[in-house]
Amino acid sequence: MTPLLELRNVSKAYMRGVFGRERFVALQGVDLALDEARPTIIAIAGESGSGKSTLGLLVLGLLQPTEGVVLYRGKAVSTLRGADYQRFRREVQAVFQDPFAVFNPFYKVDHLLQVPIEKFKLARSRHEARRMMEDALQAVGLRPEEVLGRYPHQLSGGQRQRIAVARALVLKPRLLVADEPVSMVDASLRAAILESLRRMRDEHGISILYITHDLTTAYHVADSILVLYAGRVVEAGEVERVIRAPKHPYTQLLIDSIPWPDVTQPWGSKPLAKREGERASVGSGCRFAPRCPSAMPHCWQRVPPLYRLAPEHVVACYLYESEQAAQADIARA
Repeated sequence: MTPLLELRNVSKAYMRGVFGRERFVALQGVDLALDEARPTIIAIAGESGSGKSTLGLLVLGLLQPTEGVVLYRGKAVSTLRGADYQRFRREVQAVFQDPFAVFNPFYKVDHLLQVPIEKFKLARSRHEARRMMEDALQAVGLRPEEVLGRYPHQLSGGQRQRIAVARALVLKPRLLVADEPVSMVDASLRAAILESLRRMRDEHGISILYITHDLTTAYHVADSILVLYAGRVVEAGEVERVIRAPKHPYTQLLIDSIPWPDVTQPWGSKPLAKREGERASVGSGCRFAPRCPSAMPHCWQRVPPLYRLAPEHVVACYLYESEQAAQADIARA
């Protein structure tokens, strides 16, 4: 069966510098596939500059890959035209980080929800359009009578972010790209927004790419996780396995940096080394080598491949080269 979304060896590079002669690779060699028959939430995690937002923009078709291809229903997103492009625009939606910058302050909530319905001709009457708007708002935990007829500035940040989710939901998408959707709302509202995302998966069959730097929310909302570092995938797998038993030194350091509820329990005991100029110093090797407490000589010379430690767990680290070889020997025996 053709995947709903597929990334094949996708890379994105930018030219920067005074004369635009310096090549900066923001994302390199990423593979990803989503099965429409199995809606899922995949967390794309990493620190600032890891390439996670670049990946989201590539999926949305707002950026074109330098290498590789992004496919939607088996067709390259960059080649979609006519009806195929309109279907892609309706079925792939986004929720961005800042709930204060998304909406035009001169329009009421009704207008914000009604425009996509009219653009894609989803309702045959005003009454049907109104019902669709109310259903979408209720699906994200909002009362239509409390938000319809109001301007964005009359609503809280949490309400605005949930309206952004409702605006995407009204189009009945198949894929949602949620880029840091809870990073600018109060902690008390994060659970409500994350629950809305889970309901989109469970009740509406929508797959979600959940882009975040927060491993705590990733653990609570996602089914699987893909950890990026300096544009490369360093670890990926079931979120339970990766968070509870991380294998890559970078993932281990990320987990160690999470503060625990118990103030007597130490955290951040393995501080990251400085990163100034690390991409330039590594050359063709592992980009994490300058900060890695377990770096070996060949880590500086060549990029480690993804080693499969379990059916749903891969890690790009030479520490596991012998472990995969041992598994292969057992399989042949």
